[in-house]
Parts: sequence; structure tokens; C-alpha cells
Amino acid sequence: MADSWVNSAERIGADLHLEMAGAGPRRAALIRALREAVRSGRLAPGTRLPPYRSLAADLGVARNTVADTYAELVAEGWLTARQGSGTRVAERAEPLGAHARVPTKAPPRARGPRHDLRQGTPDASSFPRAAWLASYRRALQQAPNEAFGPGDPAGRIELRRALTEYLARARGVRTEPERIVICSGFAHALRLLFAGTGGVLRGPLAVESYGLGFHRELLATAAVRTVPLPLDEDGALVGELGRERAVLLTPAHQFPTGGPLHPSRRAAAVDWARARGGVILEDDYDGEFRYDRKPVGAVQGLDPERVIHIGSVSKSLSPALRLGWMVVPERYVDGVLAAKGEREAWASVPDQLTLADFIVSGSYDRHVRRMRQRYRVRRDRLVAALATHAPHVEVTGIAAGLHAVLRLPPGTEQSVVKAAVWQEVALDGLAEFRHPAATMSAPDGLVVGYATPAEHAYGAALDALCGVLPPG
Repeated sequence: MADSWVNSAERIGADLHLEMAGAGPRRAALIRALREAVRSGRLAPGTRLPPYRSLAADLGVARNTVADTYAELVAEGWLTARQGSGTRVAERAEPLGAHARVPTKAPPRARGPRHDLRQGTPDASSFPRAAWLASYRRALQQAPNEAFGPGDPAGRIELRRALTEYLARARGVRTEPERIVICSGFAHALRLLFAGTGGVLRGPLAVESYGLGFHRELLATAAVRTVPLPLDEDGALVGELGRERAVLLTPAHQFPTGGPLHPSRRAAAVDWARARGGVILEDDYDGEFRYDRKPVGAVQGLDPERVIHIGSVSKSLSPALRLGWMVVPERYVDGVLAAKGEREAWASVPDQLTLADFIVSGSYDRHVRRMRQRYRVRRDRLVAALATHAPHVEVTGIAAGLHAVLRLPPGTEQSVVKAAVWQEVALDGLAEFRHPAATMSAPDGLVVGYATPAEHAYGAALDALCGVLPPG
């Protein structure tokens, strides 16, 4: 006869560990064990207990023993029983014993902004739950048994094949599955490429004068020196590339200023990489979202052996999925896989299989087209609101992506950002993204994420934004 919880194959309900040590009848031992579990706080108020049959099977006692125990503890006030709700630990104002766990009062949650216009996040309410669930079910039903054991650090072959076809069709990327490595996003890709002293790549690394500070901090932690390249309306001035070993670019839609890399500069960057023996890191963070014309193809298509193409679903689907990919030149594949290591840094296999199905079934294309239309309308609404309420504030950059840069009158950026904080409007000043060593002029501006609010909240967010802008 068991003295504690047993994992029975016939078990129905939640796991419950009970110590029934000591001599005497099983009913008395079970009563003592349950009282102690409640008294110590291991069973919190409101916890639902297993059904009679389930707990009896686990503990190797008669079903009536469990039923009688529950009835007695209900009578004593330790438990409550209600038709349709089962047996639960009773709610109580204070612990029932000297050794009870004293609940600590949770600190109040920080109040979020009323209007969230921060860049980088898609509309979370638009996640395609039904289509994703359908793909998840199909993926699990069709997955081979070996998918749930030790796998390939490069990622599931199903996803790499799906990405090979999709990236060629939608982004002009030339590759094969063996040169794709699945990762959890762009930051993870940077860590793999610059991991330790024996990393795949080494600095110095040329970067655009404006970009994510988080990426610069990550590179600094890896002892990689970054050299800023000036920007103009045609993108990064790649003609100023020198003795750096690599360059990080956002050619489809410069982040955050919003311009594409001019075709002549795309070609010049590739020529530099060939002549220097260097490599281009292409951050294709929102390449699918171009609204004024068909999206420009990836730079990788110009020379697959000189460009590492990096993408993810953080903007197209959700950053919560933690799924991305690197399209790697052949000479770097082994080094990236060695940096990734065994198992610990791998993305979830069920998520990989689901994304593969989501792409192959056409659901990904349909979702991107739907969101492309929605975000285009939102950008148009932003431009129209500014034209009406703040015509002196210019929207710069191309019609693309999930954010826009608003050019402000000189000397007003800091005051607008402070006013936004007071009015509970979350947005970013352009200065936050500037490389500390950049020498180019620093215009005043705001980086506004028009994709972030839910659809019903967007109008109010625009009104609040216009309310904090400086007068003309």
C-alpha cells in the first residue's frame, strides 16, 4: 500500500503529493496528510482536489476512504464541496496553523501607458489564433516520432524547406535548407555570430548611425567594436566602409529612419564585401511590409556567399513565438552550429513544425497580406491626423513597416517626449536610437509605432499623440 502519491496510469485529475507516514488506519493518515498540506500552505485556498477515484487509485486506498476523508474535512471547514465544482481547499482570511506559509502581499503592478505607440511590436490582438491552431494540430498529427527526440541544431528540416521556398519567392533569397539555421530572433543570431573569442565573426563591425541600442549593447558585451556609418535619404553611406570585417545593414527599410538602401549602394556594399573578404549582415526585420510598391528583394540575392540574411516572425506574427532564421554562406554554417551548441539554445520543435505548416498551407501569406493592408490604413490615418492637427510635423521615410518617424521642429524632441510621459503616451524619441559615436547631424524626431495599439484603441492614441506635439 502506497505511503505517498503514485503516478497511476488510471489517474484522472491534478497531481497531488501527500505523505501518509505513521501507523494507524489509512483514513486517519489521509486526514492528517491533507490537514498538514493545507496548514503548511502547500495546498492554497481554492485549490481543486482530485476526484475520489483518482486519489484512491494513486494512494492505493479504498474510494470510500477518500470520500469519508473529504466529508470530514468539509465539516471541519478545511475543505468546501459544491455540486459541479468538486472539492476545494476552503478560502480563509488567515493561515490555520503556526507553521502555515504567510502569504506576502503582491506589489502593485506598474500601470502601463494609456496609449502605446512604441515601435517594434505588431498588433497583438491580430495574431491569427484559429489558423495557427489549425497548423499546430496538423503539424503534431503529421510529425514523425523522431521529431520529439534529440534533433538537429540547424532546426527542423520541415521548417528549413518551407523557408527556402518562401524566402526565394517573397524576398528573392537564394539558398537551400542546409544553409538555413533556425534561431530565436535577430538578437540570438548576433550572439551566435559573435559568440566569444572564437566566434564565427569578429569586429570591428560597421553599423548604421541609427539602430537599436539593445543590439549595440549586445555586441559590446561580446567585445565587438561598432563603427557608425552616416545616413542620408538613400540609406547608409557604404562608400565610407574601410577596414571593418563586416557591416550590419537594414537595407529594405532603415531602422528607424525609414529609407531604403539605394540600389547603387546595395551593389557597392556587395563589392566592398568581395574586395575586403568581408560579410554583410542583412537585418530583414520587416521586409514584407512595403505599402507604396512591391517589397524590394533581399541584398542576399546579389551574392549569397557574402551576405548573412537574418529574419524572424517578430513583426509579421508575434515576438512571443521566438522564431527566426539565418541564411548563412556555406563557409559559416559549421561555425554557427558549433556556437549554437547541443540542445539548450534550440527553438521549440512544435513551434517550428507549426510555422512550417503555416507557411506551406498559405496561411502565412494570407496573414501578411491582411496585416499589410491594415498597417497601410493605419499609416494613412497617422499622416491624415498630422495634416489636420499638426501640419508642421513631417512624416519621413517610405510607406513601409510598423513605425514612422515624425520630424519635429529643432529643439523640441525632449519636451515632446516629456509631455508624452505626462499624458501617458508611450513613444520613443529619435535620439534614443543614435549611435553614441555618430558624427552626422541629429534632427529632432519621434519614432511612432502605429501597429502596436489594438484596432479599437488606435483613434484615441492618434488624438493623444497630436495633443503632445508642439504648436506650429
